[in-house]
Amino acid sequence: MGGRVSRSMQMMFRPRFHPGDIVLRREVLHGQLWMEHPVTVIDDRGDEFAVLLQPGSQFTFHDHPQGVHPWSGQSEWRGPEVLQLYRVGLWYSVWLFFDQGRFRNWYINFEAPVVGDEGGFDTDDYGLDLIVNPGQEVVWKDVDHLDVMIGNGRLNSSKVLGVLAAARQVADLVRRDDRWWSSWDGWTPAGGPGCR
Repeated sequence: MGGRVSRSMQMMFRPRFHPGDIVLRREVLHGQLWMEHPVTVIDDRGDEFAVLLQPGSQFTFHDHPQGVHPWSGQSEWRGPEVLQLYRVGLWYSVWLFFDQGRFRNWYINFEAPVVGDEGGFDTDDYGLDLIVNPGQEVVWKDVDHLDVMIGNGRLNSSKVLGVLAAARQVADLVRRDDRWWSSWDGWTPAGGPGCR
């Protein structure tokens, strides 16, 4: 068999995280680290894990041939608490936004399938997002950014086609009310690590 191990296989064989662990979410573009920040592990089931991004999480930016990271004007996360759900092999993560502990909306962040190690996990933001409100209305966000990302070399047209296909699949999951992340619907940040 030899050869290289696929990204999803790397994720499957990574050390599992434990609730309460602080790990790094790392954005890696074209094989080079671009940005990283700490998140708190809430749950890890092997092929699916959840982390919490909290206000004040410090951003660390790295020099990169692509230039400065789009968030480089911020030193930390200034948004609300966000539960981020990852599944092995998917081209997206699901973010649950909370305002003062109350659920606000789902945010589907299209990104490279995660690759992990004991210190955290790597991904790369693909620019497209879907916002899903509690009534399950889907709003496409930043579709126009995809052409810009092709133009500046962040993405190629093949990857954009894959991202758009993944977005249509997610929109269909929501329309059919067949969300794999529905088991998290009642979770709140007050529940803390290990609570689901």
